[in-house]
Amino acid sequence: MTTGLRERRKQEARQAISGVAMEMFAAKGFDEVTISQVAEAAGVSKMTVTNYFARKEDLVFDRAEVIIRSLADAVAARAPGESLLTAIRRDFAERIAAGDVTLGVPTPAFARMVQNSHVLTGRRREIADLCEQALGDAIAAESGVDDPQQRIVAAQLASVHRVLFAEGARRILDGQSRDEIRQILAEAARQAFDLLEPSLGDYGVKA
Repeated sequence: MTTGLRERRKQEARQAISGVAMEMFAAKGFDEVTISQVAEAAGVSKMTVTNYFARKEDLVFDRAEVIIRSLADAVAARAPGESLLTAIRRDFAERIAAGDVTLGVPTPAFARMVQNSHVLTGRRREIADLCEQALGDAIAAESGVDDPQQRIVAAQLASVHRVLFAEGARRILDGQSRDEIRQILAEAARQAFDLLEPSLGDYGVKA
């Protein structure tokens, strides 16, 4: 079996397990379902589940690593002459227009499940903190210096995503449509980045 085919089958198996788990969590609640029950329903061993998902909450946040790397990847890919803020602003605008659910437009069932579990709300905060840390690490690696000022810049830039995710989830639970929320978040992000522009517009311009 080629490496590509093996990896594809692993990914398919991972997605299948996650899909079964999400159906069970939505029906019974995240805290009421065990890993053993997920394994039985998916037709695999408990060890198989834990091999793919180190923690139970990873079955819900199965794109955590992508989210954690998202801001760091956005600034790494920016063009010469582009600042950190410009790169992150553009990335947010493109992703929200494409309907990226990780920016704060989840399904009502997903938002409700997270809201109803302290474990999941804690993991969501942890992912946001790790995303900010990864951005700070990327800024430090690029400049060759790691100081509090850079970490503060990373926190300011990452805060837009953190606050708007919570806002989107709140509006979903209030019954607003996802299309409407996407428009609201896009405009809120524009205003937020405009506020940061005077102080950070020329910060971290890529040589």
